[in-house]
Amino acid sequence: MKKTTTVLDDTLVLYAELSSAQVRTAQRRLAAGDLKLVAKGFATSLPEGDWEALVARHRTRVLAAFFPGTVVSFRTAFDGGSPSKGTVFLVGTYRRTVELPGLTVEVWKGPPPQAGDGQMMGRPIYFASEPRMLLENLSPSRGESRRSVGAEAVERRLLDICHSRGEEALSQLRERARELVPELGLEDEFSQLDGLVGSILNSRPSVLTTREGKALTAAIPYDSARLELFENFAQRLRAVPLPIPASSLTTDRARRNFAFLESYFSNFIEGTEFAVEEARGFVLEGVPVVARPKDSHDIIGVFEQALSPTWSTLTLPAGEPVLEQLRARHKKQMENRPEVGPGEFKLVANRAGNTEFVLPPLVRGTLVEGSKLLLSVPEGTARALLAMFLVAEVHPFNDGNGRLARLVMNAELSAVDGCRIIVPTLYREEYLDCLRVLTREGDPAPFIKVMCHIHDWTSRFSYDDIDQVISDMRRCNAFERSRNQFELLMP
Repeated sequence: MKKTTTVLDDTLVLYAELSSAQVRTAQRRLAAGDLKLVAKGFATSLPEGDWEALVARHRTRVLAAFFPGTVVSFRTAFDGGSPSKGTVFLVGTYRRTVELPGLTVEVWKGPPPQAGDGQMMGRPIYFASEPRMLLENLSPSRGESRRSVGAEAVERRLLDICHSRGEEALSQLRERARELVPELGLEDEFSQLDGLVGSILNSRPSVLTTREGKALTAAIPYDSARLELFENFAQRLRAVPLPIPASSLTTDRARRNFAFLESYFSNFIEGTEFAVEEARGFVLEGVPVVARPKDSHDIIGVFEQALSPTWSTLTLPAGEPVLEQLRARHKKQMENRPEVGPGEFKLVANRAGNTEFVLPPLVRGTLVEGSKLLLSVPEGTARALLAMFLVAEVHPFNDGNGRLARLVMNAELSAVDGCRIIVPTLYREEYLDCLRVLTREGDPAPFIKVMCHIHDWTSRFSYDDIDQVISDMRRCNAFERSRNQFELLMP
């Protein structure tokens, strides 16, 4: 091998990189005490306390010097090259275990570098190709320091590949693995890989065992990560008793006024912004809708469901009936917006900011499985919050999902004669921020706190006189936008 080092680096002296003359120089310096021997063929000027960090910093270079021609494989390749519990696994033409400062190197006897194995940093050491890495990690491995991650971890990796790159990429990976089998001698491992890929692609009966795999191959596939999120939220809702402020709407006028304000604020959250007096005109007073007909009909659509005795108390069923109800609700809500596909589940993925909602093929199954959790939490506020989050997180339709989620939430409250919840404009950002925290971090505490606060706030108004309640809400800063400048006051 051509020596690449021309100037001796005192901190990392690897004989394999040096010329014969440089090796003799290093040996003289060792004898003189200028260098210290870390291992045979490896010296440094650093104190012993720094050796572990030195090896970690120059791991690839050290491995290439000590184990030229080997392949970073098994668990180490699966983890991107990082040691597992201080151990790196290589494949070479021999079996050996070597202890270096802070690092154990296990070399397992196996095939040399194959097509697709990549040379690392231009040095004589290689990184296993993806198909080779997956096959080797399906090899049997026993003992405390297992060199392979096993079938469950490989299954999860295959699912990730399918989700991130698509089914065609997964199929091509399987074919590349098939081509490697004669050289690697891993026929049994390929048979196992073939079965896993076939299961994910639904081309054969499923042999998947992970939660994610079972979700994908269920009769109606669902989003397993979202279901876990719903289960964790339900667990918190079962553990923390939540107040259920009673409804004070005893007259038709009060119910009508409340439904208007609920719809007005719910639409404002979604960017349908009208002055409250203008919205009042075309919702409550019959003023013809002339300007912005689509936005106006959005407000009217929510208003009619919030007021209707049929829709306002219709709670979500568990299981497959949830699909029919949500489609019917959405069709009614968006009936004047044919361009958004009223009552039709989305065909294209949707997102809000950095949050990507449930993918279209998984919508039905995620709603079905998620709805089965509703009866496990106490009725009233707890069940209302879970129902709202289920619809908001799945985001099953092209448009109107947030408004639909809040209608579903309030139906759970009306069903037990509880006060419905209004999310005032001033709390828009906090409400959305807490939803994001629940989605991304799985922490329901901020969301529960915010919703209980505005639930209490909503319950304290009298809704019989629309002028009076709008005036009272204005004094409480409900229509303001900046939480930095204003505080939501209690009436």
